[in-house]
This record gives sequence, structure tokens and C-alpha cells, in this order.
Amino acid sequence: MAFTRGRRLKQLLDTKQIRLGGNTRLKIYGTMSCQSGKRMKPENRVFFSSEVEAISLGYRPCGHCMVQQYRRWKNSQHN
Repeated sequence: MAFTRGRRLKQLLDTKQIRLGGNTRLKIYGTMSCQSGKRMKPENRVFFSSEVEAISLGYRPCGHCMVQQYRRWKNSQHN
């Protein structure tokens, strides 16, 4: 099962159908190459095709790999 799931994930990444990854517990999304994202537990992972999708589901940008988007999000929380 893990082999099939991993293979399908690679296929979706290769065809650019998945562009971002997220953490379901923390509600944070970021790039697929983010070191913070790579450390998360597999059971907390979720994938998105776009930022719009992640934001619409209530996720916020990662402060490590998406610095500008995170700052905009942070500023909007205080206004």
C-alpha cells in the first residue's frame, strides 16, 4: 500500500498537480522542498494544488519557506 501511495504521489508531483504540502494538525502549508515540512509526521501530511486551495481550507503560509506570504498573512491577522 505505501508503495502504491508513494508512486501515485510522485506521479502527481511530476505532473505538477501537487504544488504544496501542509500539516493537518498545525494548519500550515509550504513548498515541497521546505525542511520544516520534510520533518513532519506522514500522518499529518496533506497536499494542495495551489495556494488558493490551501488558504480556502484554512491553512496559513509557512514562515520558513514562504517568508513573504507569511508576513502578509501575519500582518493581516493584526489589522
